[in-house]
Amino acid sequence: MAREMTQLELLTELEPVVEENLNRHQSMAKAWNPHDYVPWDEGRNFAAMGGEDWSEEQSRLDPTAKAAMITNLLTEDNLPSYHREIATNFSLDGAWGTWVNTWTAEEDRHAIVMRDYLVVTRGVDPVALERARMQHMITGYNPVANKDVLHSVAYVTFQELATRVSHRNTGKACGDPIADRMLQRVAADENLHMVFYRNLCEATLEIAPNQAMEAINNILQVFEMPGASMPDFRRNAVLIAKAGIYDLRQHMDEVVKPVLRKWKIFEREDFTGEGARARDELGAFLEEMETKTVRFEESRARALERERARAEKQAANA
Repeated sequence: MAREMTQLELLTELEPVVEENLNRHQSMAKAWNPHDYVPWDEGRNFAAMGGEDWSEEQSRLDPTAKAAMITNLLTEDNLPSYHREIATNFSLDGAWGTWVNTWTAEEDRHAIVMRDYLVVTRGVDPVALERARMQHMITGYNPVANKDVLHSVAYVTFQELATRVSHRNTGKACGDPIADRMLQRVAADENLHMVFYRNLCEATLEIAPNQAMEAINNILQVFEMPGASMPDFRRNAVLIAKAGIYDLRQHMDEVVKPVLRKWKIFEREDFTGEGARARDELGAFLEEMETKTVRFEESRARALERERARAEKQAANA
């Protein structure tokens, strides 16, 4: 049986892959400025009101779009926690360090543009948003499973793709061409980040297949977005799922399954022992998740039908 590789051995073996994919990322990443995506004229219009307090009617966003924007922004806001975790599990030396710092700088740009948009357009209550930011960042980010390089690489692969899907669908849900264009730009960045981590995780499957398979299984069994500890996350997640911005079906069909297919997880023949057991566990887990997904979709359809019927009844009685 092959000996398990140490963290130092894995970091050393993976560094050429990091450097190759860092060069690829830098050749494809587009430099952009947050201020180019913010409607500053609206800010000047509100400033002319004399700096009055925010009120609900000033927002162009419905409750679902607000929940999605706040959730996405607060997730990006907690960047210092993610940087610390990644730097701890990876390295700040050589290509590893260049990547970690590049990724951090690009993610910070996402928080800047989203906050500027929300404040300038009076999309949400800025005082409540700042309070939530403070609470979320003080709480920090303490991942359950991704405590080493293999778990971290597996986690961020799925997390970055989930974030891309969420940003893209939030842009559509806002009903505002400016927000849609902004979040398309952010989603494009997240896709490049996902490709970097997906390629790196694929390399771990070649270098240490059994260890990598165990990490992938562990991560997917307990996966949650890094913003799960933020204020009102559960309530907002329900609104977001109900609206189809990010739900179980999208998580399975647009995030988990495509990545596993790319890695050929269920076609590989190099898993043995604990790696083979982990793959079998993952297969059973995916079947269970499919059952839960169908139940969720059926429950959502019934709830939406009840809401439609209530709306028709109210309209008839008006």
